[in-house]
Amino acid sequence: MKPRHITGWKATVAVSMSNYIDSGSIIAIATSLGFWGAAYFPGDNGRIAGLLAAFSSNAFGAAIGALIGGPLCDKYGRKFIYTYDLLVYALGGLIVTFAANLPMLFVGFVIIGLAVGASVPAGWTYIAEFAPTSERGRHVSMTQLAWSFGPFIGFGLAAALAPMGLLGSRIIFAHLVVISLVTWYIRQGLDESAKWTEAKGGATAKPPSMFASFRGLFTRKANITALLFLAAIYTFWNLAASQNGIFLPTILTSMGYGTLAADLFSMLSWAVVIVATIIFMSLVDRIPYRWHFFVGAALAVVSWVVLVFGSPTAAFTAFAYVIVWGLSAGPSAQAFYAVWSPELFATPYRAGAQGIVFFTVRLASGLISLIFPVILKGPNGLIIDGLILIGFLVVNLLIGTIWTPRTQGKSLEQIEIERYGEPVSVVGAQQGSTVTSSGTAAAK
Repeated sequence: MKPRHITGWKATVAVSMSNYIDSGSIIAIATSLGFWGAAYFPGDNGRIAGLLAAFSSNAFGAAIGALIGGPLCDKYGRKFIYTYDLLVYALGGLIVTFAANLPMLFVGFVIIGLAVGASVPAGWTYIAEFAPTSERGRHVSMTQLAWSFGPFIGFGLAAALAPMGLLGSRIIFAHLVVISLVTWYIRQGLDESAKWTEAKGGATAKPPSMFASFRGLFTRKANITALLFLAAIYTFWNLAASQNGIFLPTILTSMGYGTLAADLFSMLSWAVVIVATIIFMSLVDRIPYRWHFFVGAALAVVSWVVLVFGSPTAAFTAFAYVIVWGLSAGPSAQAFYAVWSPELFATPYRAGAQGIVFFTVRLASGLISLIFPVILKGPNGLIIDGLILIGFLVVNLLIGTIWTPRTQGKSLEQIEIERYGEPVSVVGAQQGSTVTSSGTAAAK
């Protein structure tokens, strides 16, 4: 039976599920590392846990997947990625679910990361290309909402299944496999992006070469400045966010909380993120980008200041941290990156550029994941790690607030002409077509 044809908000939700299984896999890893460690690498001082985290969907695995998937998405189309990515994810999830040793676990984590990396940038691109201009931010923000539900449900399952030990962790990964396969089936009812089809010169035109796309990406000043800006805000924010996501249970247990309490605190944090993201969705197309971004970035800094300088034995410290961080995650750098990255690049470069930025972000997360748990276990580990991350968050606040893009309320075609000085999306212009001021193809 063929899946039903889907458009509009149904398509947005289907595409956004990539973000749910991305964050869901990160939390599944975060809540299971202790159980895997007891079974397959007892006595670990944090190095093996850090290595697994670094090569998972939290870091290197997703980084490499994005670097491969982004250019493929620009060359073969947005729907091309959706034909295969979640099947690869399901394979990795099954390997982890039935892992019998450390090598199987490592391979499964890497495969999941590759699939996530290929899928997430394609999702932001696809949604932005079909969403109405007046609601583009709201549609793209659905990916952030889906991302928020991953940890909320993941930590809830972890708390409920904790008495089952490693079996409970396997069940959490199994549920992600089921969701990925159901989502894959639904996505087969998606249309190809009309903007991508138009940009390559029509449905029957030959796709542009990846070399030509990369050459155009790196030879245009508008692309380079956008790459630097987006990589800066997303990387500096994500260095803190990634450690919060995958090591929050470890941070809380280092403060004296038990495993169950750590999972419940984490679940509370993500409940607040969900509420904050819903508020963000309602405001992103109406509130000026600059001040909206500033509020989220400032709250992120405050949350880590509370965690680092508050009393580690006071319940208020953990409670205040999870609440304030959760509120900051609505208008976060990731949420604005999802909105800005499709806006700042023309169609031929859009997914490839996002793949490069996503690669940079997750690569940096992987590097810090190798050392964060080691420092955390040492003397004054939380203070040292926290001060470093506060510094990153301050840099994110300054860059994002000072150089906020002026793209709000404008169509992708209008933004393209303003940034490049001309419409560049129709590759088919070399094959006998031109572009009108609205960005549509017109026969010569």
